[in-house]
Amino acid sequence: MRLAANLFVVMTSLVLGLLINSSKNTFQSIDQNIHAYGTELILLDRTMRLYGPETDDARQPLITYLERAVGRPASNDDNHLAANRLSEHLLTEIGNHLRALTPPNDAQASLRRDAEQRLQKVVELRWVLVEQAEGSIPPPLVAMLVAWLFLIFASFGFRAPANAVVASTFVVSAALVACALYLILDMDRPFAGPIQVSLAPLERALAETTR
Repeated sequence: MRLAANLFVVMTSLVLGLLINSSKNTFQSIDQNIHAYGTELILLDRTMRLYGPETDDARQPLITYLERAVGRPASNDDNHLAANRLSEHLLTEIGNHLRALTPPNDAQASLRRDAEQRLQKVVELRWVLVEQAEGSIPPPLVAMLVAWLFLIFASFGFRAPANAVVASTFVVSAALVACALYLILDMDRPFAGPIQVSLAPLERALAETTR
């Protein structure tokens, strides 16, 4: 029993380290992409401003889009899909306004091309964030880890005396391990739960577009 328990302890430690590293990398990657996303949105708005007042119709959907992004839409599947469709529509509307412009000189033609390129980058980053929001930890791995933890705790209590101290120690230890596992899984989905990526870059982008 001790040899089998030691084997599961080692394997569980390795898997927990793998999960922590995976969720940390996912969280950091999304945080970096959020900062890049906010930067591209600010530069897109400034490029349209440099073009002139003709881009006011294109800037309004951008402001609406940022207001929705900062507002953290509901996380249930139906509302999330509807929010994604509306966000995509707003970005498409910006592109339609840009394509409808007729630059009177080479300088404004260059600004329009720059704005279209930045809009394309914004769309690409948005889809990267949408895909990353799904998480990277496979559920079967989590189920296997929970099964190993169950066997480890069962081996601990195999010959333990039945008293309040032992029982309370097992309960507290199991609760702490469960909390740790929950936080690891929560970091793997940085747009939901108590640990979320900061939306400060998007808030700064909204402040820049509305000033």
